[in-house]
Amino acid sequence: MTTARVDHRSPRSPIKFAATGTDDRTDTSALRRGRRRRSRLTALAFLAPLAVYLAAFYVYPLYRNLDLSLRDYTVRSFVAGDAPFSGLDNFRTVLDDPTFGPAMRHTLVFTFVSIAFQYAAGLALAVFFNRHFRLAGTLRALFLIPWLLPLIVSASTWSWMFNSESGVINYALHLAGANSVNWLDSPNWALTSVIIANVWIGIPFNLVILYSGLQNIPGELYEAAALDGASAWQQFRRITFPLLRPVSAITLLLGLVYTLKVFDLIWIMTKGGPGDASSTLATWSYQLGFGTLLPKFGPGAAVGNILILIALAFGLLYIRVQRRQEA
Repeated sequence: MTTARVDHRSPRSPIKFAATGTDDRTDTSALRRGRRRRSRLTALAFLAPLAVYLAAFYVYPLYRNLDLSLRDYTVRSFVAGDAPFSGLDNFRTVLDDPTFGPAMRHTLVFTFVSIAFQYAAGLALAVFFNRHFRLAGTLRALFLIPWLLPLIVSASTWSWMFNSESGVINYALHLAGANSVNWLDSPNWALTSVIIANVWIGIPFNLVILYSGLQNIPGELYEAAALDGASAWQQFRRITFPLLRPVSAITLLLGLVYTLKVFDLIWIMTKGGPGDASSTLATWSYQLGFGTLLPKFGPGAAVGNILILIALAFGLLYIRVQRRQEA
């Protein structure tokens, strides 16, 4: 008779298995935490150069400009660094100055008129080039030339064109039988002259951004509208303009911030003159800080800070409008 062998060895304890599983999960969690930590360190390493750049070229200059506007700096104290704290006295000096009103008015007129014409011309050209005709790419590239030229070259060219005696614009007016205009020397025309030059420079930027926005509008919408009998103007008003609104908003905001701080174009063409006829906050700030033998660093920095606050206010307004549109 055969007897079955019974294995009296005790089976492996389930507690041991459970402990082993816990250890495996702990090791896996530790590995995941280590990977996340390494990922964060890698991300910080990539962000470090950008952070250093922003701190050196944006944060520190803004801090120094704020410090200048809150202290009574002279040439000696600017070098020695021991200027006394004056609070908001520099801002009061600027606001009470008779130049502040015209400079603020010229800044607003220069900014909004330039943006309006730049946007209108850029949008018209973007719609025109969106038809995809022959040589459209070549012509579009030619329109980028004003944007690619150094600003000092563009400003110098416009100064020559607007010259009262030898300028090509007055020569064209003479051929047309009209009287010559003192574009840069007349208080009535100086601001108009710099606005014309700035519009010419800013049109290519609006063209590029708005044209890229038109490329994202589906062509099927225009085909359906054409089948329904919509005219070209109705298609633009009902399809193009509404769908282009987000791109238009960012284009106008960037144009606003850029135009508010335009200095070199005005300075090269008119230096803010004649008198204060084309003076803006940007040119006035430079004149106060560097345009005289006895520079007024504090008031000049205060004007610069006012300009920054205006740009910041429009930026916050844009963010609020965008949030309402997305809600």
